[in-house]
Amino acid sequence: MLDQDKIVASVRAATGDVFTTMLAMDVEAGPARIEQGAPAVADGVLALIGMAGAWAGAGTVCCSSRLARRMCEQLLMTGAPSVNEEVLDAVGEVANMIIGNFKTAAEENLGPLGLSIPTVIFGRNFASRSIGRDGWVVVPFRCDGEELEVRVCLAPAKEPVSIRHGFVHHQGIVV
Repeated sequence: MLDQDKIVASVRAATGDVFTTMLAMDVEAGPARIEQGAPAVADGVLALIGMAGAWAGAGTVCCSSRLARRMCEQLLMTGAPSVNEEVLDAVGEVANMIIGNFKTAAEENLGPLGLSIPTVIFGRNFASRSIGRDGWVVVPFRCDGEELEVRVCLAPAKEPVSIRHGFVHHQGIVV
């Protein structure tokens, strides 16, 4: 079992490490909370990564388009005057690093977990929905005057999948 305090601590450590090491940016964590709904974004970028194993769920990274462009500039060391393919790829990679680091820490308590490739969405007035029965642990951060949210939702899998050598094995099929 992975309690809320461990999730929050792991998300804070993973996000801090990625921003400090890979982006040379400072982030300040805010108070964590639980939300029942999936991430809703009025205007910005959302990266979603699924997790599977004996536990299943997802992790998201949400931010404004301004912060997404800034993260891309830091990661790729190039200008990003608008949200384009490079910006979306950079946000997906940052999410992959944060959720991947979180997954590694969570595996100590939950066993092996596999990750999906990131799905990155950009737009205005959109919402996402998750069918998960448990709430999302939401950890907000401030960076460069903007807000970034990292969310995690995990629950025991109805049909656990086994993870071997980085591949998901489900009913004898390698996915």
